[in-house]
Amino acid sequence: MKLLRDTWLVFQRQVLLMFRTPVWIVVGILQPLCYLLLFAPLLKPALASSGAHSYADAYRIYVPGLLSALALMGGLFTGFALLGELRGGIVERSRVTPVSRVALLLGRALREVLALLIQAALVTVLALPFGLSVRPLDLLLAFLLLALIALMSSSVSYGLALLVPSDAALGPVVNTIAQPLALLSGTLLPIALAPHWLRAAADWNPCFWAVEGMRALFAGDVGAPAVWRALVLMAGLTVVAVAWSARLFTQRIR
Repeated sequence: MKLLRDTWLVFQRQVLLMFRTPVWIVVGILQPLCYLLLFAPLLKPALASSGAHSYADAYRIYVPGLLSALALMGGLFTGFALLGELRGGIVERSRVTPVSRVALLLGRALREVLALLIQAALVTVLALPFGLSVRPLDLLLAFLLLALIALMSSSVSYGLALLVPSDAALGPVVNTIAQPLALLSGTLLPIALAPHWLRAAADWNPCFWAVEGMRALFAGDVGAPAVWRALVLMAGLTVVAVAWSARLFTQRIR
């Protein structure tokens, strides 16, 4: 009970700080909006072999991948904010408070989840005029999957920031992890269009199954095996990532 209460308190504080600088909403939506307007219209001929016979079909394939990329890439780069707090002594001052050390991590990570879900909702609404349609219950389940991806990737990023406490070093480390995961998950184009060896490599990437689950949900196929495989994989990886980064966080401000 104390963990939940402390997490809620830290989360409230982090959300308040986030909304004091609303420019993040504009910055966070500009890049996906550019992809929606400038990249997605090119996909109809490219995705014809994947069943995209109209622009609505193309957006139904592309938008879930774009949202998954936002959750994965956005979460993996949140460690830089923690580095700033470490340099400013904000985290160190938490030693004198009775707040749970795990809650200090979870509250921050859940703020990133909230930010991602707001961005995802805006992107989905912006895609509706282009023909995208998704059932409300399927969308809620897709957002749950996105929340797991964001929580997992944010926790990993916080753990890396504690292990590599330097902006110059953290950037290359995060890029080295993020790029193969994103490219082998089919966020921009389905892996089905790739050569056989790439498809075989993607099978070992849990983010690939997350993207496949997202696309199945946006297609209205909630009973597809990819959906439940994605939820189970992401839930398991989230538990491991949170436990790992929470241990590092506790050791840092013990």
